[in-house]
Amino acid sequence: MKQTLTTSDIARQLHEDKSAGWSYSGALALAEYLEEIEDGTGAEMEFDRVAIRCDWSQYEGLRQWAEDYFGSISAWESALSIEEDTLPDDVDDKIREYINDRGTLLEFDGGIIVSSF
Repeated sequence: MKQTLTTSDIARQLHEDKSAGWSYSGALALAEYLEEIEDGTGAEMEFDRVAIRCDWSQYEGLRQWAEDYFGSISAWESALSIEEDTLPDDVDDKIREYINDRGTLLEFDGGIIVSSF
């Protein structure tokens, strides 16, 4: 038995997962990304909300992710070679680069979603 889900169905089911804490915008961005992978590979995926929750996390922004990942502001500034005179956009670019070199970053209006790595 098989059920085909629409993008909205996937986003709704992700959003309803209270253990994950997805915003609807985040859930929709992730659903669209997963569908792009399916379309690009031609292979159907099985929807597993728990596995998705384990593999992806949503954050309000890049700096929130960095603080969560590295443990403190000073730790991520050191790890990413952030100097006092580094411009805010350059800081964000360094965080983006760090994530993209190791995993996947999805940016959407209202936050970001990062794959586990």
